[in-house]
Amino acid sequence: MTRPHLPLNALRAFEASARHLSFTKAAIELCVTQAAVSHQVKGLEARLGAQLFRRLPRGLALTDEGLALLPGVRDSFDRIGRLLHRFEGERVTEVLSIGVVGTFAAGWLLPRLGDFQEAYPFIDLRIMTNNNRVDVAAEGLDGAIRFGDGAWHGMEAVPLFEAPMAPLCPPALAARLARPADLAGERLLRSYRADEWPGWFAAAGCDCPPIRGPVFDSSWIMVEAALQGHGVALAPVMMFSRELEAGRLVQPFATSISQGRYWLTWPRAKPPRPALTAFAEWLSMAAGMSSQGSL
Repeated sequence: MTRPHLPLNALRAFEASARHLSFTKAAIELCVTQAAVSHQVKGLEARLGAQLFRRLPRGLALTDEGLALLPGVRDSFDRIGRLLHRFEGERVTEVLSIGVVGTFAAGWLLPRLGDFQEAYPFIDLRIMTNNNRVDVAAEGLDGAIRFGDGAWHGMEAVPLFEAPMAPLCPPALAARLARPADLAGERLLRSYRADEWPGWFAAAGCDCPPIRGPVFDSSWIMVEAALQGHGVALAPVMMFSRELEAGRLVQPFATSISQGRYWLTWPRAKPPRPALTAFAEWLSMAAGMSSQGSL
């Protein structure tokens, strides 16, 4: 079956004329004569069997048919432009959509994002934050960084690093804490994982008091609540190194516990694309530097 000829020049002439409402201004933009633009539009109108413009003494006005055609034409040229932009430079730009636990995104990934972009300028990284509950396939993601034990159904999982948790609080509150048992007199902020505070108190060698503080689905928000004076957070220390170095946060006790690690995951049934492979390699390298204490 022979494909009908697509009048791209005529469609471009129509789109530019509709944007300027002038054949003359469209001709200047397209670097052709006004007569050429007018001829292209007339040819398109003849092909469609519909008038697209009303010719006025001082310019143009779109007809109902022109108004109906314009959005589709404009969207198509925009899509072509974005596609061609991917071919600029030495490599084809590849979009990579990654779901990321919010705490990891803010505390670890963002400080290193410039290094990744410099190393892989051909990857257009899209970061979608979540609270560790993510459906990679349903959300159209290439992969996800999440916290846990690495056992997610149907997913490949590459370990990045552990992130031990310890109590974190502002200096003024920390001044009231001489020993772990003193935490019983403070509001203890908690995540939806109910075993974290009991696990920490067991590691510290004392009984766990009743936990009645607010529940958070993000360590980042939990620590922000602690900074605003709402209690003591139990959170992954390395994700808040900047706040600790600045003196906004204090880790009052050296005891920490490990409840899992961060992983890069992707669907087992979908082989990773080159962009995801490159991202995984960069993550592994940067994670190794993190375990050695480097930012």
